[in-house]
Amino acid sequence: MKTIIVPTDFSETAYNAARYAIGLAQQLGVSKIILYHAYELIVPIPDLPTAVPMVNMEDLRDASIEGLHKMRNELAGELPASISLLVRADNHLLAANIDQVCKEEEVDLIVMGITGGSQLEEILVGSNTVDVVKNSSYPVIVVPTSASFSPIKKIVFACDLRKVAKTTRKEPLHKLLDAFTPELLVLNIQKEGKEHMHPEENQELDNMLHNYNPQYHFVDHPNVAEGITAFAEKQSADLLLIIPKKHGLFDSIFKRSNTSRIAFHTNVPLLSIHE
Repeated sequence: MKTIIVPTDFSETAYNAARYAIGLAQQLGVSKIILYHAYELIVPIPDLPTAVPMVNMEDLRDASIEGLHKMRNELAGELPASISLLVRADNHLLAANIDQVCKEEEVDLIVMGITGGSQLEEILVGSNTVDVVKNSSYPVIVVPTSASFSPIKKIVFACDLRKVAKTTRKEPLHKLLDAFTPELLVLNIQKEGKEHMHPEENQELDNMLHNYNPQYHFVDHPNVAEGITAFAEKQSADLLLIIPKKHGLFDSIFKRSNTSRIAFHTNVPLLSIHE
């Protein structure tokens, strides 16, 4: 891995995510971190075919660049000599264009913050992060405001077991697991009364993970999101891994309100690798 990108809105949450990315870069041997700001600010006007900029775009760009340089300067003292901290600003909507930016910059991993607190904070900071998780094909690590970096040694992989091997993109998953070499706990949450499907019944899943010595855990819980976070925290996991599916058990988790419930109310960073 060579490059991590950190989308920022210059909030404390974004600064915390950037500090997390610095620690992560040291563990992974990453040589470049990009602080990225998408500054497009538009307002829809009824009866007009296009949205209208709220302020002068040059002023927005200048403010964006100024904020990025300020952030870079404030983080410079925490940066090892082996890591370059670069900045980029674009007149874009973040979620719609982040994959193109990642492609241009040859990014391996997106790191973003997410906040809990007031409802307004959750809407402003949470929505961008959730939209990136839902739309980006790149791996995304979501860092709660209360989380600080510690080396990734234990990962909880929450999955529904059914067709997970067929819907999981193995290359980015294996790339990250090879880089972290973690203790891997595969978690299946079922509502009480339903029969669990054990890994022996899913040879593809076992084949996909056999190099990583997975430990399988089966937990009954009436609420999937709460069951996942409770298990991850009980196990003192360093990272929670989820493959957000378009259909299936985790479909509801990645609706905005439920994703927010996971991200806002746990200290465990969440890694998403899109199906």
